[in-house]
Amino acid sequence: MSADQKLVIIDEAYSDLGGAPMLPPEARRNALGFKSAPRVQGNFVAAVERKTLLWLAERMPAWMNSDHLTALGAAGQFLVGCSYLLAQWSRWGLLLAIFFLAVNWFGDSLDGTLARHRDQQRPRYGFYVDHVLDSLGSLFLCVGLAFSGYMHPLIAMAMLVAFLMLSVETYLATYTLSKFQMSHWIFGPTEIRIILAIGNLALFLRGPRAHLGGGVYRLFDIGGVCAVIGMGLMFAIAAIRHTVTLYRQEPL
Repeated sequence: MSADQKLVIIDEAYSDLGGAPMLPPEARRNALGFKSAPRVQGNFVAAVERKTLLWLAERMPAWMNSDHLTALGAAGQFLVGCSYLLAQWSRWGLLLAIFFLAVNWFGDSLDGTLARHRDQQRPRYGFYVDHVLDSLGSLFLCVGLAFSGYMHPLIAMAMLVAFLMLSVETYLATYTLSKFQMSHWIFGPTEIRIILAIGNLALFLRGPRAHLGGGVYRLFDIGGVCAVIGMGLMFAIAAIRHTVTLYRQEPL
């Protein structure tokens, strides 16, 4: 029997007992036996960000819901990529990308907080849709960087591959260990946005080149290589640690 069929039966039984047409959200999730994985968030700005998001959630208009914010965040990420494409003709595209990074943060970070604040969580739907859109957003971002003229296309594609590998490891760990790791070391999505915004500002003010070890390179090429190495190390360390944990839980 599918989850949808179970919910129909549960809701009908609840209504027959004199309840509302549908079980409350938390009761519906519990009836299906679904339990959200605890969120582990240790990034640098996590504490300040949580307070800010809660403050914003308390002030959101009643007509706006988490789906609106999810769509806004996805649109922001798409327009970040478009802004980098524009930057190959006008450096003002770099500042436009900063603005849309902020739009992406607002929608992508606030949607879950708003749903929890209003007790409208949909953990399966939210987890799935959010991360499908994150994957598409990373594609838009890296394609934009690849054609911006500020980063070598191969480095941009290596960043995309490294990000998707790290994402896959995170999703598998969430399923197998019931722990959703939202950050690695002190870095999370918000820190990445901040670093990108600072890089954009540096490109706008100082130009695309940087001196390193006696050579002259594109600033975003240096940053991209560092990002690939960093994400590769995060992937390797997390994969080894989680493999050891699972083996100890399920030895031969």
